[in-house]
Amino acid sequence: MVTAMTPPDNPEITVPEQLPILPVSDAVVYPYMMAPLAVRSDDAPLVDAVVSGNRLLGVVVQLPESDRKEAEGSLPPGAGQLYDIGCAAIVQKMLQMPDESRRLLIRGVARIRIEEYVQTEPFRIARVSAIEEIEPEDEQVEVLAQSLLETFQQIVDASPALPEEAYLQALNVPSRAALCDLVASALDIDISTKQKILETANVADRLSIVSGAAHRELARLQAAQRVFSEAREEIERTQRDYFLRQQLKAIQRELGEEGESEEIQQLRRRVAEANLTEPARETAERELDRLVQMHPAAAEHSVVRNYLEWILDIPWQESSEEHIDVQQAQEVLDKDHYDLDDVKERIVEHLAVRQLKPDTKGPILCFIGPPGVGKTSLGRSIAQATGREFIRISLGGIRDEAEIRGHRRTYVGALPGRIIQGLRTVGTNNPVFMLDEIDKVGADFRGDPSSALLEVLDPEQNDSFSDHYLEIPFDLSRVMFITTGNITATIPPALLDRMEVLRIPGYTDEEKIHIATRYLIPRQREQHGLNSKQVHITTAALSQIISGYTREAGVRNLERQIGAICRKIAWRVAGGEEDLPSVNVNNLQEFLGHPKFFRETAERITTPGVVCGLAWTEAGGEVLFVEANRMPGKKSLTLTGQLGDVMQESAQAALSWVRSNAQQLDIAPDFYEKTDLHVHVPSGATPKDGPSAGVAMAAALTSLLTGRLARGNVGMSGEITLRGKVLPVGGIKEKVLGAKRAGLDTIILPARNKGDVLDLEEELIEGLHFIYAETINEVIDAALEPEPSDPA
Repeated sequence: MVTAMTPPDNPEITVPEQLPILPVSDAVVYPYMMAPLAVRSDDAPLVDAVVSGNRLLGVVVQLPESDRKEAEGSLPPGAGQLYDIGCAAIVQKMLQMPDESRRLLIRGVARIRIEEYVQTEPFRIARVSAIEEIEPEDEQVEVLAQSLLETFQQIVDASPALPEEAYLQALNVPSRAALCDLVASALDIDISTKQKILETANVADRLSIVSGAAHRELARLQAAQRVFSEAREEIERTQRDYFLRQQLKAIQRELGEEGESEEIQQLRRRVAEANLTEPARETAERELDRLVQMHPAAAEHSVVRNYLEWILDIPWQESSEEHIDVQQAQEVLDKDHYDLDDVKERIVEHLAVRQLKPDTKGPILCFIGPPGVGKTSLGRSIAQATGREFIRISLGGIRDEAEIRGHRRTYVGALPGRIIQGLRTVGTNNPVFMLDEIDKVGADFRGDPSSALLEVLDPEQNDSFSDHYLEIPFDLSRVMFITTGNITATIPPALLDRMEVLRIPGYTDEEKIHIATRYLIPRQREQHGLNSKQVHITTAALSQIISGYTREAGVRNLERQIGAICRKIAWRVAGGEEDLPSVNVNNLQEFLGHPKFFRETAERITTPGVVCGLAWTEAGGEVLFVEANRMPGKKSLTLTGQLGDVMQESAQAALSWVRSNAQQLDIAPDFYEKTDLHVHVPSGATPKDGPSAGVAMAAALTSLLTGRLARGNVGMSGEITLRGKVLPVGGIKEKVLGAKRAGLDTIILPARNKGDVLDLEEELIEGLHFIYAETINEVIDAALEPEPSDPA
């Protein structure tokens, strides 16, 4: 049986003992409050039942997501994780939407407490009790209510969202409790605070909570109003200033006294005094006229000003005075660099032509060689020898074409490309411009920088180079471009065709000793604050450092080791030690520790199937061991060691040649029928490719299958064909250097590479024996022992 209760402040409407419960998530309903509600289609049965009945329901807010798990187990069954305090409300109007959802207009009746849920399906019904409000009669409550009313009046005046009728409604509420609820419903506060106000039965406490929220809301509105007022005043001031300036200009024109700002006058002086080309001057004057017409606060004002600054800062016609003295240039190059005779000769030839014909368009030189051989320092020496400025930029890792050509001015923060930026830095239009690491330029969706370099590095085109930012032709033909890289394989053919490649090979041990003595030791000595008496490294010690502590084509790591020795000596000097011994072979380990590299060629070749090949890498010439092994199987060839496609094809060709010549090599003709072969090239983490390991792979397979041990002092390089021919390969000097560093004394090369060996310096090939082979049979006879050590 259902009994009825009368809410204390609403005697004309009674709240039944049981009510349907409508959960809401974004609104809190208070007594005396008219509120629209959007009801999901899932709650349509509840609304239909309420409208067809007494039109009363309970509106309860859902708990926040973060509090729901904590509430599990503490709420009565069917609570659905709702607060236990809500508001009874009566449905005034209902509108059914096409998607089966409902729109309600409800009026709050009384605060209720959910005692327990008596039904959960198809909708919730709960046993509820009306909450009696406690309204103490004292002076403090009256003061709070009056203060809240005054604050609410200010909120209504400051808020554009609240009509003036809201304050009139607050004046006419029947009680202080109703005033709290009305003000709370009008404030823009979070749901949890509104729920807290709903749950507060004591009117004095509720007044305190609502007053605090109202003061915070008023402070926020006043701050927003203040910001809006300041912004409006700024806009009005800007407009007023603009109109006044226009009027001033008009008056000055009438009086013939038209003037410009100091900034504009300074720019006009710079444009007049600048040594610009005719297109650059026309553009600068046009942009300056545009700038005069712009308001300083306009967004484009700074863009145009920056553009003008760039035009005026670029050396359109400023050049360094070039002093070309061939004899002096040769002396500078000899002083700064040891050896490299071919490279220095080509540089001097170019300078000689420039001396005779200054307006000639010289070639673009490209220095290719391993790291640490002096490519970058050569560029500095050329600049010093010619009296030009020197600028260097690194192209390694560049993937955006705009790095070369610049961004168009339509982009925010646009700048010219690195070519124009470099010229602005040095201040002349004829510097020595070094483009470092040109072989490491990348490409992606933003463009291909190497394509943009085609125009820069073409003497026939670069006299009218156009940067996307400037869009004014700039003459790059007077710039002496020099590029550097480690290899040419990664440089696009069209770009490589525009450059004259000068190969800088690695250094021999003797050359490194000379370089260390003349350049590296004095430089490190000076950098560490030491003198020649304190640092003395013997020639034998330098030789030991080169062979035991470094393995490189250049001298970069050698200089690091010398620097390590200088640091140890500096430590002793700073500690007061005066009797410093010279660095020799006997005490070298005290400075550098145990040697890191050993000549292990002979030790590696102890069983058939291992031969020593010669490779040419970015770091110079290297020794490359090729290992072959066999095991029972079904005619398969396994290749490991990160071999590229060309190298894998060389292994296939080597195996085919061995099978077709098995009888001649004293190998069983059917050896492959029940055999698996495995060819491995150590240093498996390093990618390898190229055809020059073909003879080494053929020799390794022959050694394995015949049991003939490879000679430990022999290295080889050459491409092979299926007919057993040995074809020429590149990088001969680097490979010879690598073989010499590894302690080899016999090198097998293709017969057609003999001319490359004859071009090498005598000291480089001293002590080496060269065998020139035309066929693989000649290679095998020279590389393998005549008799098997372990019969196959």
